[in-house]
Amino acid sequence: MVSSAVADRVSQIAAEMGYARSSLAYGLRTGRTHTIGVVIPDLTNPLFPPIIRQIERTLANQGYIAILADSDNNQDNETAIVQSLMSRNVDGLILATAHRLDAVVSTCVEKHIPLVLVNRTIDTHSVTAVINDDEHGIELAVSHLIELGHESIAYLGGPQNTSTGHDRFLAFKRLMKEGRFKSHGDLILNCKAFTEAEGHRGFLSILNKGRKFTAVVVANDLLALGCYDAMAELDLNCPADISVTGFNDMPFMNRLSPPLTSLRIPHDEIGNQSALLLLERINDPESQIRTVNLLPELIVRGSTASPKST
Repeated sequence: MVSSAVADRVSQIAAEMGYARSSLAYGLRTGRTHTIGVVIPDLTNPLFPPIIRQIERTLANQGYIAILADSDNNQDNETAIVQSLMSRNVDGLILATAHRLDAVVSTCVEKHIPLVLVNRTIDTHSVTAVINDDEHGIELAVSHLIELGHESIAYLGGPQNTSTGHDRFLAFKRLMKEGRFKSHGDLILNCKAFTEAEGHRGFLSILNKGRKFTAVVVANDLLALGCYDAMAELDLNCPADISVTGFNDMPFMNRLSPPLTSLRIPHDEIGNQSALLLLERINDPESQIRTVNLLPELIVRGSTASPKST
C-alpha cells in the first residue's frame, strides 16, 4: 500500500527510535506467533540437548523460537503442558514424549494442530515423525557380539508402552528366534523406564535368575549406566566378565570406564528434520504424513570384547 522508498524510510526511523515489533499484535494480525512448543520427557537425559539445540537453530533460521517444556515422564504433565502451550497460541508442536497409545497426540490430530513426533512414534503411524531404525540398531549390536564369539546374550529393554522400548525388544526376540544366538526368558527383562536406576535394578534381576550369559544388549545408554553400577557393586569386570552395548550414544559415553559401545543416532539430523517437517506442516496442513527413519551407527568401544575362554 506504500512505495518501497516510504517503507524503507519507515524502517530506518523505527530502527533509530529503537522500535521493537509487538509479537502479540503481530500474532493477532497474522494468526501466527512464530513460536513452537517442544516437549521432552526428561531434561536430565543427555540424549535430548543436542536434538533440542538443532531444533532451535533450524527454527531460528526461519524466524521461529522454541518454548521448551519437560514432562518428567508423566502423561498427566504432558497433557497439562500441551494445553498450556496451545493457550499461548504456539504455531505447532514437536513432541518427544509420545506413547504407543497417546491421548494427547490423538487430541492434537483431531484438532488439526501441526505436530511432529521425535524419537518415538505411535502405533498407527498417522502422525509425521522422525525416528531411528530401532530394529536395525539392535541387529547391529547383536551381530557385533556374535562376531566377538558371544553365544549366550541377555537383553535389558525399556518400557513397552513406547515405540523405542517395544520395537527394540521385538527386534531382539526376532533375532533370537532365528537362532542367531542363545538366550532364555530369564535373560530378557524390560524395565519400567529408561533410567539409570531401572538399569541397575533390571541387571541385578537378570543376574539373580542364575542363568549364565557373557554379554547384554541394552536398549538405552542410561540403562547401560545402571548395568555398570550393578557390575561395580558385584566386582564384575566389563567387558572381561560381561560385555555391554548401549543405544543412542549420548554425549560423554566415550568418557566412561570402560567407554561404552553404543548405537549412535544422528542427533543433529533428528532435530533438523523434525523442525523442517513441522514448518512444512504449518505452511501446508495438507502435506503428506510421513515417517523419517534414520539409521543408527554402531560405535565400538571398550565395553565389548570376546568372552573369556572356559
